[in-house]
Amino acid sequence: MHFVFMGVSGSGKTSVAERIAARLGLPFAEADTFHPEANITKMSAGVPLTDEDRWPWLAELADWIAAHEALGESTVMACSALRRSYRDVLRGAAPGVYFVHMHGTEDVIWKRIEARTDHFMPPALLRSQLETLERLRPDEEGLELDVRADLDTLSGRALEYVSGRLGAARA
Repeated sequence: MHFVFMGVSGSGKTSVAERIAARLGLPFAEADTFHPEANITKMSAGVPLTDEDRWPWLAELADWIAAHEALGESTVMACSALRRSYRDVLRGAAPGVYFVHMHGTEDVIWKRIEARTDHFMPPALLRSQLETLERLRPDEEGLELDVRADLDTLSGRALEYVSGRLGAARA
């Protein structure tokens, strides 16, 4: 099984996903590290990515999931996965790809982004990401978490969800 923690920049997806991967001993991928330099340059300059920029990046992420699936390994990934079509690319990599959507209001996430000093994504791109975001649909397997909760609470809820899915698969 593969768990993609999704949401806009600043939603806490990486912080929670890293905790879950470490706690369960699962391979972890931060999707931002898969971006080609051209994408990072665009985003750093405050220019939103286009779908043409994203498709090769998403394909590489799907390849990472597929490679771990071939090894029989479950994984955890932090990836914006803002649109259903992007999630479909990831979902197509292996059976059992689930999404944990870290969502919150623009105000809450804006404050988080402004407080960061270690990320290339400028706060100005938040509006573009929120406009692009398509929340999980009822037919998409996943969980939504409200990021107003503290990191420990979010991690606990996510751990319960991921552990439950993994346990059900082993039963």
